Amino acid sequence: MSLAAAFYTGNKSFSVESVDAVAPAEGEVQIDVAYCGICGTDLHVYLGHMDQRIGNHRVIGHEMSGVVRSVGEGVSNVSAGDHVVVRPLDACGECPSCQRGFKHVCQKLKFLGLDTHGAFQEQWNVPSHTVHKLPKELSLQQAALIEPAAVAVHDVHRGRVEKGEDVLVIGGGPIGMLIAMVAKHAGANVTVSEINTHRIAMAKDLGIDTINPAEVDAVETLMNSTGGKGVDVVFEVSGTQPGVDLMTAVTATRGRIVMVAIHAEKPTVDLFQFFWKEIEMIGARVYEPADYDEAIQLIASEAIDAKRLITSVQTLPSIQAAFEELAGNPTAMKTLIQCGPEALA
Repeated sequence: MSLAAAFYTGNKSFSVESVDAVAPAEGEVQIDVAYCGICGTDLHVYLGHMDQRIGNHRVIGHEMSGVVRSVGEGVSNVSAGDHVVVRPLDACGECPSCQRGFKHVCQKLKFLGLDTHGAFQEQWNVPSHTVHKLPKELSLQQAALIEPAAVAVHDVHRGRVEKGEDVLVIGGGPIGMLIAMVAKHAGANVTVSEINTHRIAMAKDLGIDTINPAEVDAVETLMNSTGGKGVDVVFEVSGTQPGVDLMTAVTATRGRIVMVAIHAEKPTVDLFQFFWKEIEMIGARVYEPADYDEAIQLIASEAIDAKRLITSVQTLPSIQAAFEELAGNPTAMKTLIQCGPEALA
């Protein structure tokens, strides 16, 4: 059986090729992929920033949803016909991090779709421990947002956000917007700092307060709006030096800063503010199984309106054009690639 798979081939290029179907090995699940979202990390791959890690003939993609076609020997957590998503982390189970219970930040972690072939293909075989079953009533299109929503859930847990706290999200891209949604659902007073007017409009439509630091003094505005206290929890999602400057300036005494963005260059951080206000800085990398379960519940129950982030749906043969459009379109948020036939999707 011949199947289509989109390979990243370097130099901002993808090649849709025919591959043979492979039966699932022991402990594996074979999934017919319905949708796969283009992640910010996938864009970094497309732009050539990760060639040393992944080479130039790799199927990428991990923000997926699909239907189980078959399972390998020993698999009991899912069955053929189940609707599923994949938590794309394969830990070694033996390193000090794994032994301490932190498998999601395994010191030898394999990220499926980067360190292995991923989901921009019609069929994907993955370890059974990475698979989460979905309620059948949840659309597979919406389910493709569970992976980034799980990132947001993990980030909000790491920030220990509580009801009534003032929260600032610096950067209103897909992850920033999802963090804002999850924090608002937790009962926080959320503001998104963003200079992209299209993203500001989307946040407002979602009922989230915004601030544009290109138009107002963000520090003064935020200090005034919190009665001079400052912000209890700041999520730095912009990956920019101005974002880092803002986070330390507006954090309240004993506030928490959660570092979400990956900075291409080492930023300059005002460490004096950590001493002066006893600020905590918290790292947040990916997610744990419970974060996935909560993300599934939040999206399935429509407690967060994640589907609003979908701005484009393209087919697998159009993946090259989809990446080109997403990289150059300031109005785009989340593009999904439909990998399977329309009947499956």
